[in-house]
Amino acid sequence: MKTVKEVSEITGVSIRTLRYYDEIGLLKPTQLTDSGYRLYDLKALEKLQQIMFFRELEIPLAEIKEIMGKPDFDKEQVLSVQKSLLENKRNRLNGIIELINDVREGVNTMNFEAFNEADVEHIISTMQKELSEEQFEEFIKTHGDGSVDNYQKILLDALKNEKVSADLLRWFGSKDKVIASAAPIDKIDEKRLDHNEIYQQLAGLRTVDDEEAERKLISKLADSYKQLLNLDNARAFLIDLSKEYLQDEKLAEANDTQYGKGSAEYIAKAIRRYYGV
Repeated sequence: MKTVKEVSEITGVSIRTLRYYDEIGLLKPTQLTDSGYRLYDLKALEKLQQIMFFRELEIPLAEIKEIMGKPDFDKEQVLSVQKSLLENKRNRLNGIIELINDVREGVNTMNFEAFNEADVEHIISTMQKELSEEQFEEFIKTHGDGSVDNYQKILLDALKNEKVSADLLRWFGSKDKVIASAAPIDKIDEKRLDHNEIYQQLAGLRTVDDEEAERKLISKLADSYKQLLNLDNARAFLIDLSKEYLQDEKLAEANDTQYGKGSAEYIAKAIRRYYGV
């Protein structure tokens, strides 16, 4: 048996709080001594621990009392749910911390400045400087009809879309960085090899319960996208990408074809777990 003082020292829960839990019937002491001192056994301590898990999830005391007082209360099932919810909370906080770090490093995550025709011309001229003539011609054939004027119109129309523009600015941090991102297209292939390997390793985890490996690979994937696309904010990009994997059947199918059936859904959910979405 432990006294109320000993329980407070072990758990960090104040004596006043333990007394209040007793008063509202949430956690009664195992017994009272003749002098009226509260004593708690191991079972009571385990119950207190579970209450502490609920409190970390900011669940009101009245709800905790109702949940734990139900005849069909399943301790193991509740622990499993608590673990999942607390992991999600931890991941969400990690994502916020990462976002704060980005902001401290000068990333503007709230930039909604519109693109104009001069910006598009700058993007195209940057590409022409960085790519060989053959590479540039191949690129505009792939993304248009081979005409620079037509590709410029397609690009301008796309950037006039407020969502597209806002997404690019969230990912890259500024218009200048969006424009500069056109520069390293000819150096992407070597980076893609490492990028694809991360995807393959991630897809291989979809039938394995290895949270630590999953978190490490999502972190590597974020770094890989930062390098591959010159992103400032990989968090925003990956969260948006996870939505596309879950909502765009063609994109999901292409991913599954390359990395195995179910990989798109698994990778999307792994990204969302990592960032606590």
